[in-house]
Amino acid sequence: MSYTVTNPATGERVTEVTHLDVPDTDRAIAAAVAAQRDWATVAPADRARVLRRFAAAVDADIEHLAQLETTNSGHPISQSRWEAGHVRDVLEYYSGSPERLIGQQIPVAGGMNVTFHEPLGVVGVITPWNFPMTIASWGFAPALAAGNAVVLKPAEWTPLTSLRLGELALESGLPEGLFQVLAGRGSVVGERFVTHPDVRKVVFTGSTEVGKRIMAGAAEQVKRVTLELGGKSANIVFADSDLEKAAATAPYSVFDNAGQDCCARSRLLVQRSVYDEFMEHFERAVQNVKVGDPTDPATEVGPLVTLAHRDSVASFLTDDVPIAFRGIAPEGPGAWFAPTVVTPERGSRVATEEIFGPVVAVLPFEDEADAIALANDTEFGLSGSIWTRDLGRGIRVARGVEGGNLSVNSHSSVRYTTPFGGFKQSGLGRELGPDAAEHFTETKNVFFASE
Repeated sequence: MSYTVTNPATGERVTEVTHLDVPDTDRAIAAAVAAQRDWATVAPADRARVLRRFAAAVDADIEHLAQLETTNSGHPISQSRWEAGHVRDVLEYYSGSPERLIGQQIPVAGGMNVTFHEPLGVVGVITPWNFPMTIASWGFAPALAAGNAVVLKPAEWTPLTSLRLGELALESGLPEGLFQVLAGRGSVVGERFVTHPDVRKVVFTGSTEVGKRIMAGAAEQVKRVTLELGGKSANIVFADSDLEKAAATAPYSVFDNAGQDCCARSRLLVQRSVYDEFMEHFERAVQNVKVGDPTDPATEVGPLVTLAHRDSVASFLTDDVPIAFRGIAPEGPGAWFAPTVVTPERGSRVATEEIFGPVVAVLPFEDEADAIALANDTEFGLSGSIWTRDLGRGIRVARGVEGGNLSVNSHSSVRYTTPFGGFKQSGLGRELGPDAAEHFTETKNVFFASE
């Protein structure tokens, strides 16, 4: 079986990718088990050196990776170049982890007690189609640093950069079988990661619905999971904020990657007393967003990933949804969708469900308590922003909003050097940050008797 990869900007065929079946997956996992046994015995400094070579190989291939991503996913080329560089940076950052996995000596009576960080074994990483390179690196880099092998299943729609990273891993000197990219269907390859006893942890980024199924399946073997799932995050604008700056950055908090981002601030909450003034600034900002040819370095937003996904996004904009204004997008071939601003009622479908496209719902609020209540009126809790000049309010609201990654007076809150994860149905566990490699180890406690 194979899958036809198409260019979302043109609709043209790019290539065919062969999908693996269950026996193929089992053979790959067996090879990973064998490779991991040797990798775990490699001295930390040598393991770090190999990861730095991997980072260097990515660095030398940045333009190739970027062109692949733009062709496969429709990301603007400037964004794709940043993403390829991000993979390099993540590998370099976690190459320092092998020598930081230090256990403890715990005072006890009658002897000595020490702890060790032991690798889990084989880690299965299942990545989404929206950020194929970056999210893959968040899983495989700390897992490899901790002494594990990795089997990575990329999304069916966007496998090309992940497959290339698998090639670069071998070219840079990672042992055969240690890091494998397995193209295939989630119901086949991904499901086998969940059911195979030699896969000791599954890292999944994707929909909450699928995440629940993975969590339930992993429970059969008491298998570890890290789940980064859906979002319907709030961008909260208070009357005392810099309204022009908040409005100027708001499009990029939701329309980056054509809104195909679980961290997108797809609910824009504006204090009622400045609602009209903010909307005037916001409309100008939305009209200035450049949607177009993703190969043009000036383009800020490209197409949606597929025509099927474009239809899914469009299905939310029924006749009863009030559209305040739209941006501009190309016509003709390609999965194009103009940035769209809607002003729905609280509790409506477009205001509560994850659309995963360039659509933002603007909702007014009365005061601080109302803003927090509205921000939390969702099953999700992944990200969010707060705009205010009042530091005390920024702290109070940040503590009150149920979200894993918040920013004050900024539209960005995700960094590979800080923890990342969600509250409620947006996820389970934390990725990234200085302790990420420990999430791929088991703590072993050993008591040495002295009597």
